[in-house]
Amino acid sequence: MPFNTYTPTRTNLLKLKRDLSFANLGYELLDQKRNILVMELLNLVDQTVDYQNLVDDALKIAYASLEEAVLKMGKMKVFCLSSAVNIEADSKIGSRKIMGVSLPVVETDFEDRSPYFSPSGTHYFIDNSIVHFKETLKVLGRFAELKVSVMRLAREVKKTIRKVNALEKIAIPEYQRAVKFIENRLEENERDAVILLKKIKERLEIQKSQGEAHERYHT
Repeated sequence: MPFNTYTPTRTNLLKLKRDLSFANLGYELLDQKRNILVMELLNLVDQTVDYQNLVDDALKIAYASLEEAVLKMGKMKVFCLSSAVNIEADSKIGSRKIMGVSLPVVETDFEDRSPYFSPSGTHYFIDNSIVHFKETLKVLGRFAELKVSVMRLAREVKKTIRKVNALEKIAIPEYQRAVKFIENRLEENERDAVILLKKIKERLEIQKSQGEAHERYHT
């Protein structure tokens, strides 16, 4: 609503000042929220980069261990032993909140029913491979948690920035102009009223003096 369309009354002035105060408070809170979200987002981005490297390293180690087991024991035997491995992986997805934004928390647990096979005729690389793949699953769970958190926070940061900009560049200046417009109009009205009262007073004094002169003339 254009600022000069407000009716210049004291009631509207008080209402606009309250609205302006509320808009300023909203701007301060959203600005704080934006800063906190940006800091958290940057922190999570750094962690995501680190975990990307951890995932790459964990996969390399796990597959290298598996390849060693295949070289030592043969592909067919490793395949047969793998069918005996009895591990249940359970990824539990919880949540946490940052400034009202829900972020996932991934926890990977294993129900391990070892031993899976007789150690006789096997090589420790097969055991190493199982351990490394379990560690890789845990790292992948954390990596997925971080990536989803980064995307959600990035969306919220964009929304918050739009709101902050709307208040800072549109709403607050509009309220300020409206308040200034009404204040100026009220001041003009007061000056006009003072001038009008002064003229009325002068006219009354003239009429009074004329009436007194008329009475003296007839007496």
